[in-house]
Amino acid sequence: MNEPSDTARKGLSGWWSFPPGSGVDRLIAPWEYRHLRFSGLTRIAGGGIAGAAGVVCLSYRAYGWSAFFLVLAALNLAGGSWYVSRAHASDERTARRVGSAAAS
Repeated sequence: MNEPSDTARKGLSGWWSFPPGSGVDRLIAPWEYRHLRFSGLTRIAGGGIAGAAGVVCLSYRAYGWSAFFLVLAALNLAGGSWYVSRAHASDERTARRVGSAAAS
């Protein structure tokens, strides 16, 4: 009952190495990698909220805060759209693989 789990034996490096992707894919956290579409849509929603906060700060002439929130919004929107596009590409690769396996 008190036996350590497999994840505990592998340590942090075993947990982190879940996504077998290469290059830029290794920048994505493992939980987000497993839920790319949800993570991307959440980042896009957060970017919209940060953009709205930036516009409100701009209307009150708080230019420093406005710049902060607008940059944060731009980064979240860019990251979220990248996650969603990666999820879409993954869906297409899976569909092609399933289609070729069915044809064989």
